[in-house]
Amino acid sequence: MSILNFKGRNIFYEVTGEGKPILILNGIMMSTKSWEPFVKSFTAQNQLIRLDFIDQGQSDKLENSAYNQDIQVDIIEALLKELEIHKVNLVGISYGGEVATMFAIKFPFMVDRMVLFNTTPYTSPWLAEIGHQWNAIGKTRDGATYYKATIPVIYSPSYYEARLDWMKKRESYLLPIFSNPVFLDAMERLTNSAESYDVRNELNQITAPTLIVAADEDYLTPISNQKELHKQIKQSEIVILPGVGHASMYERPLLFVTLVLGFINALETEYKI
Repeated sequence: MSILNFKGRNIFYEVTGEGKPILILNGIMMSTKSWEPFVKSFTAQNQLIRLDFIDQGQSDKLENSAYNQDIQVDIIEALLKELEIHKVNLVGISYGGEVATMFAIKFPFMVDRMVLFNTTPYTSPWLAEIGHQWNAIGKTRDGATYYKATIPVIYSPSYYEARLDWMKKRESYLLPIFSNPVFLDAMERLTNSAESYDVRNELNQITAPTLIVAADEDYLTPISNQKELHKQIKQSEIVILPGVGHASMYERPLLFVTLVLGFINALETEYKI
C-alpha cells in the first residue's frame, strides 16, 4: 500500500512491474481495484501505476468541499515527482480520460504517449443534466434507484442483454456501495467537478501521439464528441468500436489490452513505407 501526501491529504496509489511506465486513470465510479483483471497483462513488460483520485477508492474524501478537475491534474504531477518519473504514458477512460487530456495540455513535456477511451472534450449541457439527475437520486440514499440510473446506460444494449446474469451479480455487489452516504457524497463532488470541463480550445497544445478509442453505442460520451478529440489533437489516431458502450474495457477486454499495449509499446510512431 502506497500513499502520496498531497497538501495534507492521503492519495492512494499502486506501482507494479517494471519497464516503460503506464499511468492508468479511473472513470468516475472506478478505483484502483477496477483494473485488477488487466494487471497481469499490463505488467508483463511495463510498469503499471494505478491511482485513486481524490474522493475515489482508498484516497481521502473532501467532505463539504467543491473543486474542479484541476486538483486531479495537480495530484498526478505530484505523484510523478514522488516517483521520479519525468515522462509517462497516460491511459484514461471517461473521467480519467478528461483528466489525462488536461494533464497533457498543462504538462506536454511529461507525456510520452496517450490513449483515451470513451472521452469527451467538454461537458455538454446534455451530459451535465445527466450528472444533475445522478446527484438528485444520490441525495435520496436509495442505492437501488441510483444503480438503475447510472449503471445500465454505461453498457451497450447488446452486451447488457447477453450478460444478464453477470449484470445481476454486479448489481448485488454494487448495491451496498451505492447505498453508502460517504460514497454518494463523494460521487456528487466528482460529478460536479467535471461540469466546467471544456478543453476544446486547448487540444492543439497536446504534443503526445494519442490514440482515441471511441464506441458507437456510448450514450454518455456520444461518438461525435469522441471524434472531436481526433479532429483537434494533431498527432492522433482514432479507432471506433462497433456495438460497444461506455464501459468499453469491460465489454471488449482483450481489445482494450491490445490497443493500449500495442500503441504504447510500439518502438516507433512514424514509419517510412
